[in-house]
Amino acid sequence: MTYTFEATARFWKEFRKLGADERASARAAFKIFKANPFDPRLGTHRIAKLSAHARHPIFSAVVENNLRVIFRIDGQVVTSLDIGSHDIYK
Repeated sequence: MTYTFEATARFWKEFRKLGADERASARAAFKIFKANPFDPRLGTHRIAKLSAHARHPIFSAVVENNLRVIFRIDGQVVTSLDIGSHDIYK
């Protein structure tokens, strides 16, 4: 499936706060993510609590160690909602 990718203002705000190494890791992960958001290397999984709250499936992908991206999919549009530690799950 071919996706269109978008990101929220919150995602970009948090992305700019990351250190240079984390931003580089995020860019490398995005290359994989763009080819397939469910690539096994990303450990993508549904976040039940956020999904229930949003009333829409919310997923998380692992960038590195404790750095995650949360996103949603609407048809062919993937929207990155936030990036950060596990604290973004709250």
